[in-house]
Amino acid sequence: MTYENLDRKLVNALLGDGRASLRSLGEDLDVSVTTVSNHLSDLEDEGIINGYTPKVDYDALGYDVTAIIQLKVEGSSLPDVTESLKAHKQMISVYEVTGDYDIIAVGKFTDTDGMNAQIKELLTDPEINESNTSVVLNTASEHEQFELDLE
Repeated sequence: MTYENLDRKLVNALLGDGRASLRSLGEDLDVSVTTVSNHLSDLEDEGIINGYTPKVDYDALGYDVTAIIQLKVEGSSLPDVTESLKAHKQMISVYEVTGDYDIIAVGKFTDTDGMNAQIKELLTDPEINESNTSVVLNTASEHEQFELDLE
C-alpha cells in the first residue's frame, strides 16, 4: 500500500466536504479508517488543518457591506495596530503588506453607518497616519480555497 500524496488527497477531500466521516474518507481514498485518522491527526498537529468551520454567507445574514481599509501607520506601532484591528469582530481579514500602505483590512458591516462608525473609531488611533477605504460593489469571489496539486 502506498501513501504517496495521501495527505494532499485528504486535504482535497475535506475541502470538498469538511463534514465527511472518517469512514467515507477512507472509502474515497481507498485506505483504512485508522490510516485516515492518523494522517488527519498529523495534519492537525502540524497546523496544516486548523479546524473545521462552516462557510457562512454574511450577506444572507445582513452583513452586505464589505469594506477594504488600507492604513499607513508608524513603523514601530504596526503590531499594535494590527492586533487592534484583529480584535474587531467584523474585520474578517487583516494583512500587513508591502507597497503604499502598511495594513489592509477587510470588514463586513450591516450598513454604511455601522461601517462609518467603526472606521472613525479606528482612525482615532494616533499611530494611524493615513487611510483609504473602498466599499465593495460586487463580490466576484470570496473565501475560496483551492485543491492542492498532487505531486
